[in-house]
Amino acid sequence: MSEGNSNRNTMLPFEVIVAATDGDVEAINMVLNHYQAYILLLSKRCLFDEFGNRYEYIDEEKKQMLEIQLITGILKFQADQIA
Repeated sequence: MSEGNSNRNTMLPFEVIVAATDGDVEAINMVLNHYQAYILLLSKRCLFDEFGNRYEYIDEEKKQMLEIQLITGILKFQADQIA
């Protein structure tokens, strides 16, 4: 079974989520890794050449934007709990 499929059927441990919201870099990376397949799916774009052939590619800007939004959401969660 590939790593992408195993992530789909598992949940992140609660301890990892709590550590990520506390700003633990390793835990944040675990969360990013857990959602990597979904981020790549959302980042996929297609284009057509002059002959009508379809090509798919990963939009790196979109991928980075989604990763930043996920990290911001993780860290904002803790800030909201304190306020």
